[in-house]
Amino acid sequence: MMTECDPSNLPATDFTMQQGLRRPPLGRRMRLGFVGGGRSGQVGSWHASGVRLSGHWDIVAGALSTDPKVAALSAIDWSIDGGRSYADYRAMAAAEAARPDGIEAVAICTPNWTHAAIATEFLQSGIDVILDKPMAMSVAEADQLVALQEKTGLTLALTYSFAHHAMVRQAAVMVEQGAIGRIRQAHVEFVQDWATAPFASDNRAAAWRQDSRKVGRTSAVGDIGTHAYHLLKTISGLDAEELRAEFHVCGAPKPMEDTAFVGLRLTGGVPGFLWVTQAAPGNAAGLRLRLFGEKGGLEWDQEYPEQLRYSLVGSPEQIIHRGKGNGMLPAAERLVHLPRGHGEALTDAWANLYAEVGFTIAARRAGVALPDGFVRYTGAEAGAAGVRFIEACANSNEAGGIWVPLL
Repeated sequence: MMTECDPSNLPATDFTMQQGLRRPPLGRRMRLGFVGGGRSGQVGSWHASGVRLSGHWDIVAGALSTDPKVAALSAIDWSIDGGRSYADYRAMAAAEAARPDGIEAVAICTPNWTHAAIATEFLQSGIDVILDKPMAMSVAEADQLVALQEKTGLTLALTYSFAHHAMVRQAAVMVEQGAIGRIRQAHVEFVQDWATAPFASDNRAAAWRQDSRKVGRTSAVGDIGTHAYHLLKTISGLDAEELRAEFHVCGAPKPMEDTAFVGLRLTGGVPGFLWVTQAAPGNAAGLRLRLFGEKGGLEWDQEYPEQLRYSLVGSPEQIIHRGKGNGMLPAAERLVHLPRGHGEALTDAWANLYAEVGFTIAARRAGVALPDGFVRYTGAEAGAAGVRFIEACANSNEAGGIWVPLL
């Protein structure tokens, strides 16, 4: 039975809020495994940096590559005991579930088309799952994962890391508290340039992102459009009810889109616009959001993640800087690592993600109900919403750019 947070009833744990997210509440770090992320990948090192910085986890096992030699070498890199380095995720799930000191959660950072199958294997083995986006290759597959998560009662968290920046949390809570009034329009973009020129023949990551057998019906939309849509939902609290999408190739010729323009009709008829491209020279990782309401506006740019621009009608513009006090709200201060003036970056957002998910899993294991809003993460239902966004964009584009509902 879940109880209200009362540390006096839990002498071996620390669910006190004074320590924010930094202290593992079970009095120890939990055991985490990895699937993917070894030497041949890129994203795994981002995950691992966040895991270590969070202070909530020890990485103790992994199936770090489908190549046994790479998996073994990667395990050495990560100081994983050779007996807990696996060449196959199925073997890992079975072996770890059978160990008294087995992993308590697994982080899955593999290519898109493998996500659902790997997540299913570990959930069925009784192991919590931390999964890269997109959650699945189809709405049907995503719905199956949602049903499995609900059946097991385990945590299925999606790694939308940008949402765990302190200033994204600041913006979301400001909107909830009415800082800009009712939202009247929304604009979000994710702008890159790496797909402008022809791909090198040995660029495996680019190749699979343009292979519809491996990514489904979209490329750029599934890759970065999901991040843009998630950021919009996270800060505004609005969902897309309808959208119209047009896909384009604006860089070197390629089989699938590198650019998409998406019109949105958000909750309550609020108009919005989403633009993603990987073929805009001079742009590296320009994930940017602008919300305009009846009282003012908010703007955030992930290339300058420590600043939030706040403009009230008839008042001087304010720039709120990441730190403690001076306009920062308590819910956002919990995600702050360093004093103002000492730079934080995406690794800190990854750390916040792993801390918030860690706190969630620890609370469930201890039978403690966390206060509403203390942690925020993307669960199974929200992960499935990202897949619905992808499919709706593909449906609209394939029908000539017509308005379609989100399924």
